Amino acid sequence: VQLQASGGGWVQPGGSLRLSCKASGFTFTEYFMNWVRQAPGKELERVSGVDRGALETYYRQSVKGRFTISRDNAENSLYLEMDSLEPEDTALYYCARSPRDYSDRDPPRYDYWGQGIQVTVSS
Repeated sequence: VQLQASGGGWVQPGGSLRLSCKASGFTFTEYFMNWVRQAPGKELERVSGVDRGALETYYRQSVKGRFTISRDNAENSLYLEMDSLEPEDTALYYCARSPRDYSDRDPPRYDYWGQGIQVTVSS
């Protein structure tokens, strides 16, 4: 299993960034996928999740209306479009796979992670 994330970087408040994650080594369509983040000194938190068929999405309250998760099952890829970025969004962002039996009614669970991608929002 490999999750190769890309994107991120530095942006001023109010700016936009797009994260991408290319999956390989497993059947992408069988798994719920997530973007999670960890800021310095803070706990890991799920930012967004999307179900197998891209029919249902989840967003933590602080990013609703600003972030958009999507997936392209034909390309085995996961995306996170981040708009109106705030300094509080500064963190390491990870593409993460939930276990195959995961239901979106369950608390967040992950079994594989990509490498962290730094997102820095500052003026």
